[in-house]
Amino acid sequence: MPRYYFNTRIGDELIVDPDGEDLRNPDRAWEVARQMILEVVKSEGAQPALLEAVIEVTDTAGEIVLEFPFSEALLDMPDQSATRH
Repeated sequence: MPRYYFNTRIGDELIVDPDGEDLRNPDRAWEVARQMILEVVKSEGAQPALLEAVIEVTDTAGEIVLEFPFSEALLDMPDQSATRH
C-alpha cells in the first residue's frame, strides 16, 4: 500500500508530517485530508489563517499528490445546526 504524508502549509510555514499513513489510493488520501481539516477547524475555529491553509499530500518521493485547501473542506461542510428527526 502506498504511503501518503499530510503536510500543512499556513502562509509561508510548512508543518511536515514525518510519519505518513499507508492508504489504498489518492481518493482515500483526499478523504483523510478532508477529515483532518474538519477536525482542526472544529477544535481551533475558523481562524483567518486557517482559511488560507492547505494540506499538501505527498508520496514517498516527496511529489505532491494533491493539495486540499481548508476553505474547500469548509464549503462542503454539513450544516451542524440542522435538526435530525
